[in-house]
Amino acid sequence: MNILALLGIGLLTGATTVLFGFGGGFVAVPVVVWADAALGAEAIRVATATSALVMLVNSGFATAVTARRVLSALRGSGALLLLLAAGGTVGALATRHVPAGDARWGFVAYVALTIADLLLRPGFLRPRAQAQSAGGARRPLPAVLGVPIGAVAAFLGVGGSVMTVPALRRAGHPMRVATALANPLTLAVALPATALSLYGAAGAAAGRTYLRLVGLVDVRAAAALLLGALPVIALLRRRPPRIPDRAHAWGYLALLGVVEAAMLLTG
Repeated sequence: MNILALLGIGLLTGATTVLFGFGGGFVAVPVVVWADAALGAEAIRVATATSALVMLVNSGFATAVTARRVLSALRGSGALLLLLAAGGTVGALATRHVPAGDARWGFVAYVALTIADLLLRPGFLRPRAQAQSAGGARRPLPAVLGVPIGAVAAFLGVGGSVMTVPALRRAGHPMRVATALANPLTLAVALPATALSLYGAAGAAAGRTYLRLVGLVDVRAAAALLLGALPVIALLRRRPPRIPDRAHAWGYLALLGVVEAAMLLTG
């Protein structure tokens, strides 16, 4: 494994955490699959578990340094957070009972469907004028969505932002707010998923070959990714870049396309 490469990718995960609310999950999964390719089919299990730990730390840190006035938009969302955590537990448990190859292609299919949805359905690239206006109502996410979002996010190791950011945007939030709010929501998913992953177990070959695994988590890869990410999160939260809202939305979509290509190429 090339630690310098992982540190470099960590810089990217830090940027995606702040700019797109990803917490690192969408970037971390294909990278860890590549780094742990010697595990064969088990690499996707290790990648999703490692991604959960990276997202937990990144999203927790990003939430801690986000302005309170931004986070106030989640006031009254306690039920949503609890159901996200419940869904995260279900998704993390499911990874132990589903063939590893199915999880990998599930990731690929999910990203492809999300890209199609963002391109074809209005409200993300073409936000409704009323919702985006100063007086437009910004609807909270329904709490009932917590379980399915958490389950899919934990199962695929993506943190939920790929569902919460478009939903928050369609609810009337600009991209900079939607991506900021995605981090505490990701934290709710990543916490139980990480706890369960640390007590998981990869295949016997993985245990003999990869002594750095703690449960299903590749701690060396996680440490390298976090070492690169955390300083970037601190810097970008202190000095956030000014990105036009529409360009920000297109950047989100473009990054999904890059991740999809990377996951296909690592196969």
